[in-house]
Amino acid sequence: MNNFFNKLVELFTTPEYIDSLLHGFILTMQISFFAIIIGLILGTIIALVDTARRTKWMLLPKFICKVYTTVIRGTPMALQLFIMFFVIFAIRGFPQIITAILAFGFNSAAYVAEVIRSGIQSVDIGQTEAGLALGLSRFAIFRYIVAPQAIKNIIPALGNEIITVIKETAIVSMVGMYDLNMAAKDIGSGQNMASYIVPMFVAALFYLAIIYLITFIVKRIEKHLRKSDLKTTEA
Repeated sequence: MNNFFNKLVELFTTPEYIDSLLHGFILTMQISFFAIIIGLILGTIIALVDTARRTKWMLLPKFICKVYTTVIRGTPMALQLFIMFFVIFAIRGFPQIITAILAFGFNSAAYVAEVIRSGIQSVDIGQTEAGLALGLSRFAIFRYIVAPQAIKNIIPALGNEIITVIKETAIVSMVGMYDLNMAAKDIGSGQNMASYIVPMFVAALFYLAIIYLITFIVKRIEKHLRKSDLKTTEA
């Protein structure tokens, strides 16, 4: 136990180790942040296409979106990452971080699309029919009736997807990127840090901290939405 704490103190008092962890943490957050943005935007578009009315103009887009979500959700993230790095973007000098962001963003989009689709479809179809009966356009019905309810339903699932993306980024070390996981491994293999336990423990604390923060934010949003529902009911 004393050896553990001694190494812990050594890690936090050695500038080289601190710089390595911070560098890895920043890279992890950069990949996660932009991948989440891509996932939310692309996933929303896919979900809207998937839930749109079935017309002859929408058949091809719907088919493409269906194939996309099926393939992405049916194959391992690690395999998709390797394909992006060593096949699609195997271009000399192409930024690795961009490749990683696109890989995780495209993967997340498939799951976000399913979350949003299920949220939209969870709203009773009778409300849409009532809106049409009142003469509202489909856009107005979606904007003022369906979307607000769908958002409330999907917040917890979207929070889980964001957490999943952050944790999955740990595999970028498999393609040689210096993320938080690689930084911990690098420190553990150093001359003065023979054991991997301490740096891996510290890396885990970094992940726990950011995930706890996201969980806290999601729960606050849920609480705020519940209060809004109560006020609406009371009114």
